[in-house]
Amino acid sequence: MSESHPKTTTSDALDLARRVLKAEAEAVANVAGHLDERFERAVELLTGCAGTVIVCGIGKSGFVAQKISATLASTGTPSHFLHPAEAMHGDLGRIKAEDVVILLSYSGGTEDVLALAALVRQDDVPVISITSGPTTHLAKISDVPLAIGDVTEACSNNLAPTASTTAMLALGDALALAVSERRNFTADQFHKRHPGGNLGRQLLSVMEALRFRVGVNLPLIDDTLTVQDVLTEANAQVGTGGPRRAGVVLLVDREKKLTGILTDGDLRRLLLSEGEGLLDKPVAELMTRNPRTLDRDAIVRDAVQLMREYRLDEIPIVDGDAHPIGLIDVQDLIAMKVIES
Repeated sequence: MSESHPKTTTSDALDLARRVLKAEAEAVANVAGHLDERFERAVELLTGCAGTVIVCGIGKSGFVAQKISATLASTGTPSHFLHPAEAMHGDLGRIKAEDVVILLSYSGGTEDVLALAALVRQDDVPVISITSGPTTHLAKISDVPLAIGDVTEACSNNLAPTASTTAMLALGDALALAVSERRNFTADQFHKRHPGGNLGRQLLSVMEALRFRVGVNLPLIDDTLTVQDVLTEANAQVGTGGPRRAGVVLLVDREKKLTGILTDGDLRRLLLSEGEGLLDKPVAELMTRNPRTLDRDAIVRDAVQLMREYRLDEIPIVDGDAHPIGLIDVQDLIAMKVIES
């Protein structure tokens, strides 16, 4: 006969979740208090690494090590994960003299990790460790020992690695990003390492995403004309047989600098309020003046943020002299799957 278990109520589950999250947040905050000059030494060591950063750990620490290695690699520091047990069976040959090894063990006493540390130290390969504190065995034999401090696990039995692995991961992220900053890792370099998925699309230049361009399917009109003349000129510039034109005209001054925009939606709303007299009005009285723009060097993520923050449907793209180049539309971003419809 199967053993019955008491049901967990929604209230109990929420209380437990809050305790877990609080415990893990406290563990991460506690790491900040343990940072000292050793963290700076670790950053210098990793920044100067001429080879690869090898990150190692076993069990839950092994999964954290894999994530830290992935973060290092994606932010400009060549890295890969090595399982300490596999290192003892041939994979030790993956470590070169010019590499740096990061070893993870909360207890600082994991046998396979200690064995690996001893072997790489014999070959004068620098070792950075992440443990609970500087008195652990692993910390004592490391070139640069980093500590997360004594952690009370979020598990009610204080057994399952939870808060400790979260703290270890946070310290690894801090280390990777500090090295990335020290190496002046740029957004363009980041994009080259993340060409796929939503992140890759958001890092594209807005110029790569433009569907509407001045001189092709985006009218550029003198802001001194009447609405009727603007519509006539827009049709003359774009015509009806070419690519689909934007539902926007860009208005410019005598120096061809952007002064405003007028959308098809604006015209429909104005027609209801102004009636037939709309067409004879100067467009300068009706256009949206000084619209928010993006520079040609902006990336798609900038457009996403601007549209979300100001609830925009279209953003003109300009050069350094405020001359319009094109226009990015919210539908473009929806089609790229970087904004939801």
